[in-house]
Amino acid sequence: MGGARASTEEFLKQCEVSGDAAYSALRSLLERLEDPSTRTDARIFLSELHKRFASKEASEECLRIYHFQIQDIFLEQYEGFQKRKKLTMMVIPSIFMPEDWSFTFYEGINRHPDSIFKDRMVAELGCGNGWISIAIAEKWLPLKVYGLDINPRAIKISWINLYMNALDDNGQPIYDGEKKTLLDRVEFHESDLLSYCRDNQIELERIVGCIPQILNPNPDAMSKMITENASEEFLHDLSNYCALQGFVEDQFGLGLIARAVEEGISVIKPLGIMIFNMGGRPGQAVCRRLFERRGLLVNKLWQTKVLQAADTDITALVEIEKNSPHRFEFFMGLVGDQPICARTAWAYAKAGGRISHALSVYSCQLRQPNQVKVIFEFLRNGFQDISSSLDLFFEDDTVADEKIPFLAFLANALKENSVFPYEPPAGSRRFRNLIAGFMRTYHHIPLTADNVVVFPSRTVAIESALQLLSPHLAIVDEQLSRHLPRPWLTSLNVEKTESGKYSEDAIAVIEAPRQSDLLVELIRKLKPEVVVTGMAQFESVTSSAFEHLIEITREIGCRLLLDISDHFELSSLPSSNGVLKYLAGNVLPSHVAIICGLLKNQVYSDLEVAFVISEEKAMFKALCKTVELMQGNNPIISQYYYGCLFHELLAFQIADRHPLTQRIGEKTGALKANGFSSSTISILEHAELAVNESDESPLVHMDVDQSFLPVTKPVKGEIFESFARQNIAESETDVTFGIRQMISSSYGLQSATNTEFIYADSTVALFNKLVLCCIHEGGTLCFPVGSNGNYVSAAKFLKAKIASIPTDPQAGYKLTEKTLKGALANIKKPWVYISGPTINPTGLLYSNEEINKLLQICAKVGATVILDTSFSGVEFNSKGFKGWKLGDAVEKISSAHPAFCIAFLGGLFSTVLTGGIKFGYLHINQPCMVETFHSFAGLSKPHRTAKYMIKKLLDLREQKKGDLLNAISEQTNILASRYKQLKQTLESCGWEVLDAQAGVSIVAKPSSYLGKTIKINEEGDNSSRSLKLDDSNIREAMLKGTGLCINSASWTGIPGYCRLTIALEDADFNRALQCISKFKSLVG
Repeated sequence: MGGARASTEEFLKQCEVSGDAAYSALRSLLERLEDPSTRTDARIFLSELHKRFASKEASEECLRIYHFQIQDIFLEQYEGFQKRKKLTMMVIPSIFMPEDWSFTFYEGINRHPDSIFKDRMVAELGCGNGWISIAIAEKWLPLKVYGLDINPRAIKISWINLYMNALDDNGQPIYDGEKKTLLDRVEFHESDLLSYCRDNQIELERIVGCIPQILNPNPDAMSKMITENASEEFLHDLSNYCALQGFVEDQFGLGLIARAVEEGISVIKPLGIMIFNMGGRPGQAVCRRLFERRGLLVNKLWQTKVLQAADTDITALVEIEKNSPHRFEFFMGLVGDQPICARTAWAYAKAGGRISHALSVYSCQLRQPNQVKVIFEFLRNGFQDISSSLDLFFEDDTVADEKIPFLAFLANALKENSVFPYEPPAGSRRFRNLIAGFMRTYHHIPLTADNVVVFPSRTVAIESALQLLSPHLAIVDEQLSRHLPRPWLTSLNVEKTESGKYSEDAIAVIEAPRQSDLLVELIRKLKPEVVVTGMAQFESVTSSAFEHLIEITREIGCRLLLDISDHFELSSLPSSNGVLKYLAGNVLPSHVAIICGLLKNQVYSDLEVAFVISEEKAMFKALCKTVELMQGNNPIISQYYYGCLFHELLAFQIADRHPLTQRIGEKTGALKANGFSSSTISILEHAELAVNESDESPLVHMDVDQSFLPVTKPVKGEIFESFARQNIAESETDVTFGIRQMISSSYGLQSATNTEFIYADSTVALFNKLVLCCIHEGGTLCFPVGSNGNYVSAAKFLKAKIASIPTDPQAGYKLTEKTLKGALANIKKPWVYISGPTINPTGLLYSNEEINKLLQICAKVGATVILDTSFSGVEFNSKGFKGWKLGDAVEKISSAHPAFCIAFLGGLFSTVLTGGIKFGYLHINQPCMVETFHSFAGLSKPHRTAKYMIKKLLDLREQKKGDLLNAISEQTNILASRYKQLKQTLESCGWEVLDAQAGVSIVAKPSSYLGKTIKINEEGDNSSRSLKLDDSNIREAMLKGTGLCINSASWTGIPGYCRLTIALEDADFNRALQCISKFKSLVG
């Protein structure tokens, strides 16, 4: 085209050649419109074209001959439209032409008030020739409208249409009431859904979309590269069909809408609105659910029926019906009201009939926008495959108010933290601070985190407190005693002998009714050492019953543990609570502790955590150590969940708005309350348990049996999915088949039909129940020298009879046939603890031959074996180790010794890298042992979410999925590298390191330091003292000198050898190496 105004004939001649040629001519025309110097002439040229084909017949002839069409879209018929009467729009065959589908969408948009788009940032998805974007800008004066389409030709034509409507027939700008033109308000961009806005960090306030909702019958066609030179048919199909998007909604043809919604969530402002045209073919319920399960509140603006486009093939929907129970909804003609399925509709259309479907316009707004955005940001970060499990639709708003903030918190924690950080075993400091903050804010009780101890459950808290206090006689509320050990509830040792002592050194529990006057009578008569009780509802409203219990227990020197679980409300308007009223005005007496189980939540039934309040320092410290010995540590996710509830309640309160009243101090009692025995105090003091640390000076922990290696992507995904799912079926939480398979493949142990699997939150809790079984049967628990020090301390705490079995220093302190046989010769009813294949803490391995010989010896003397595999599964220096094949050996042993019992104890960290999620299992092969074990009830069982996660991970392991196997391999390599680094650093600093082959810890002897003197600073002042280093103080010296926590020889049981763990977070591991080097300089 030459000159300022190319001739119409020349232009039409070029267009006549083909659709591609017409598009090329129109693209050149757009270049002239974009150039200010030629813009006016180009717009006048468009006017001439329009006039030449002004009639409907001429316009249609133009499309047929010249491959483009200019037509008027009249808007005055739409209610409320008082501005321009019509838009003049161009279309070409390769883009979607305006028809009923888009007109209905515009009708729906019109049902919003006029303020909906005014001064807003708007995006239209699938803008086609741009008419709706331009109409929105013309009517509602938005700040900006971004018309987006994946079809590059559509964008070019949209720009032409924008110029055609922004300028009059003479090429002059048309200004609105704000002195702006459509060119100021509208832009068009090639974009796969919202990628343009996302890439350019554009935040939107309104998103409207009219995009394809039928799968392409030729899936391969959708995989082609989308360019403006693609065929007209292919580009037009982009408007009619969509490809599979990887969403569950793909089965209904709604995958592209689902992706648009999730992309919309990422770019829309919190109060933004999304409006989508939805074909009713899948059914209205399916359409609504697409939005609702993503946390959107849905409002149907408009609904009508439209004829199914004749050029749209619905065979993909017929195929879906063929392979699923779902039925799509079509109608015969526009007046039919009985739906027909896709197959019937397809057949009817083939025979010449016209079919229709419902068409609805939905307006959607995020229910809890900030939290939902966090959730979807996490899913986009590599977890898109679990989005199908997400369901944020709740009939009850109170459920939504609990679950959505928690999922957002969990998503953020999993996204921001590569590891689950070290938390004190007695509960994370954050969670304990939140509990104390709630008590202070809502009940005016001046508690701190150092008055709160967390337990996995109320039952565990009660049993642990009784184990700590070891009363000969306790009275326990009958509603709280049902999960206590059966031997306690059946003991007749309730009377003292003439000497004033009880005949047996065991706990006897008397059950009492939950009524204070009857309970007081029992206390007066029986004079127990501990009382555990709840309160009836009518007595909980005032403090009088509580005060009466305080007085009577003080009089006789009895401990009182009061349970307030049934009356404690996590609410912004908690009901009157007499116990908490009392504590607001009075210091909690030293002989009283408050127990509260948190179980009342709207979302996760049976997800429990409990806390104990004590204002007695000694009791607080003893309870902290007890929970560590008995449970290991508390499940972190339960604390996350209830922590969110506490946080939500505290978030809108002004801190310390009400000054706390001066509380009345404790009265002196007639008798000193039952305390801790000297043996209990000694055990707790000498057990190397968690060290209190400040937030300002965090310690490095090489003394805990946890992994702080990065939580792998598969584990993060399954953790989130387990809490995001609703209505999890029981079969989805049954882990027994997976555990059975894992034991078989990892250790060659086959499970007989009479074996029992028992699960708990931790292997530590299972081990301690086995210790109680040993005590009950009058057995002696035999620990090889070089066993886990926490297990040994726990057994002592439970008053088990313990024997130490020598191990062979030449064999790396492993049990041998000779040492085991000699040790068991003089022990009655031995229970032998063996850690393997990986020995904790030495990191050596028992071969298959070695373990089989040890089991044979145990069977011959009638010993019960606790075989602990919970530290196994990571072998990094194990050349020649071929794993265990226990099946044949155990079968032979059992044939020769039918009563032989193996308690097979295990965890899953090393197998599926469960990270901070604790899970323990126990496999017992003797029914009589199972019965004894169940008599010691009160285990904190894994919640269904944990079992769902474990089952999914076990399935991934069995399927040998790459992500999980690669993660296991990667972490094994990390541990191998850590071992080498730590060994090198220790040896360079004068330590003797015992070679390790596997596991997460090593033992080493500080040979160069023993006998030397070091100066350490005292806490709280500037003084220092000298220590002559030996086995008893090396841990203290290392801690105070460098901030590194290790376990000493008194923990390992191996003279001179300390235990150091290697599964630390990178920064902590590097700090640990620096601490070891620093210690050398301090001693030097």
